[in-house]
Amino acid sequence: MNRYVEFRDPPEKRLPYCEGGKECHFPEGAVMIAFAIHLLENGATDVDIHPDGEHGKKHDVKATLESHGFQHTKSQGKTEYGGIYQREGQTVTVTVKSGLGDVVARVGEQKLVAECKGGVINSRHAGQQSRLRKGLCEVVGLLMGRPLNGERQVAVVPKTPTTLTIARRMLPRTTAARIEIALVDGEGRVTFVEPLAEVVKAT
Repeated sequence: MNRYVEFRDPPEKRLPYCEGGKECHFPEGAVMIAFAIHLLENGATDVDIHPDGEHGKKHDVKATLESHGFQHTKSQGKTEYGGIYQREGQTVTVTVKSGLGDVVARVGEQKLVAECKGGVINSRHAGQQSRLRKGLCEVVGLLMGRPLNGERQVAVVPKTPTTLTIARRMLPRTTAARIEIALVDGEGRVTFVEPLAEVVKAT
């Protein structure tokens, strides 16, 4: 069973554009968790996740964290999944509150703030492709509106051919704004977008 992707029957009009007859939905809440796990595997010990109520309705946050070996040790807020999760010296705190950054952690001496979006990752349908493009633009825009204050800022979206193409196109401008772009595949593997080799050579 995939921890992050949910397989759903597409509407009839989108069926011809869907690989395998099922749409692979990668919800925003799942993208948050996948990126949080990546941070914990790469130097962070404490990560805060800030979903809103809709994220919790569209993805089982508690079950996904527990599938990674976390125990829900303390509840907080009105939701079933809010609170503190712990695993072998690592802590994930889930607080249902917007405006704080979707994923916040300290990696080394630096605070990291990530904004995340989800989407359908296996559809060629124009509407679903457009949602992915708009999602990447939206998270970059949200980070542009934040003061830097020495923090590391990352825009995180699902990895698809569409998002990779747009991310590479945006990279010179996002780099100038000190915003990184990370793409997450359906298995939760994270890739930070870097310039193509030929572009680096040309510059």
